Amino acid sequence: MNKEDFNEGLLGFLDASPTPFHATRNMSAMFSNAGFIELYEIDKWELEAGKKYFVTRNDSSVIAFSYPKEAKNYVMVGAHTDSPNLKLKPNPIIKEHGIVKFGVEPYGGLLLTPWFDRSLSLAGRISYLDMQDELQDILIDVQKSIATIPSLAIHLDDKANKDKTVNKQTDISPILTTDEEFEFDTFLRWQLDRLGHPDIKEIYASELSFYDTQKASYIGLHDDFIASARLDNLLSCYVGMLSICSVDSHKPILFIASDHEEVGSDSTSGAGGSFLESTLSRMFSDKDEYMKMVRSSIMISADNAHAIHPNFSSKHDSKHAPYINKGVVIKVNANQRYASNSTTISKFMNSAKAINEPLQQFVTRSDMGCGSTIGPITATRIGVETIDVGLPTLGMHSIRELAGSDDALSLYKILVAFKN
Repeated sequence: MNKEDFNEGLLGFLDASPTPFHATRNMSAMFSNAGFIELYEIDKWELEAGKKYFVTRNDSSVIAFSYPKEAKNYVMVGAHTDSPNLKLKPNPIIKEHGIVKFGVEPYGGLLLTPWFDRSLSLAGRISYLDMQDELQDILIDVQKSIATIPSLAIHLDDKANKDKTVNKQTDISPILTTDEEFEFDTFLRWQLDRLGHPDIKEIYASELSFYDTQKASYIGLHDDFIASARLDNLLSCYVGMLSICSVDSHKPILFIASDHEEVGSDSTSGAGGSFLESTLSRMFSDKDEYMKMVRSSIMISADNAHAIHPNFSSKHDSKHAPYINKGVVIKVNANQRYASNSTTISKFMNSAKAINEPLQQFVTRSDMGCGSTIGPITATRIGVETIDVGLPTLGMHSIRELAGSDDALSLYKILVAFKN
């Protein structure tokens, strides 16, 4: 696969995946088109050697895996489907001063200031009771720019360029309309009707998030960068998805994209939950075979890495500061915030060097903390040897992040060629 085709697919995936629900649906469609067989957790599994399968949980996490006849030393690739955003509160409508606003709650450790003065839309999942008294779940994506969070004019805030703070309760409510007759239930019903679901008896609940309507795109004199929302961590989801679709079914490979990493992973569909463990135990019901598989496998936890910021280079350890478009980053932390160790690092390096793909290393400054990943969580819960890697990124957790146009393809090549 050439770089242009790879990145065009990436841009399309980013735009089509405004929430973890949409990302999971899109990856599931890709797996189905690639010949994977869909499994359901509530059914009895009858796995057939030489086939590929996938299973979802909560519509927001997915596992895909091959099931070879012989080899069981799996290469597992882990990513996460969620990104920091503004989530709609259950009773969101605020009507005051001639404006209708939405009440929101920050999800994850997002940078708040970049959310001001953007064109925002809304997407997520709605649960409702239909006219046959059946519970239904449906995904919506309004797509239209329906809201914005206007900044306070500098004339009214003389500290705007000095020491501005943002109050999460009062300062970031997106404004929607001047129509004070607006009702939230009517809005949701309109969205469902637009999707061909007019048979609504009662809307019970929704999980909706705002997102920036600006499309993913190239930036740079020579298209050096890719700019988009949700690069952390849909970038790794895309790479992992394509990787498992690109290898033969005889190679033992598994891909998992979990929800809720940005808030600690402690949920039924997060890496701290049982999804991966229960899936592996059903693949290998014999306890000895299960343990043999786990201890002979490797987990490659793929999340974004902090590229050195050219305007804030002092925030990095100069000996461990990754550059954009200079290769995949191996992440190391003495306190096990990353799960990399010398054994897993050497395996990853050996596979990368075999195909002449460059690598970099990241260690945070000793006087600063670093974010964690699903790597240590999975290593602890499953007992699988793990390495944490990532793609160099600027503006992480902003509404629009920046990564290199070369690095994702490099990780894809390493994963496809990986020798365990």
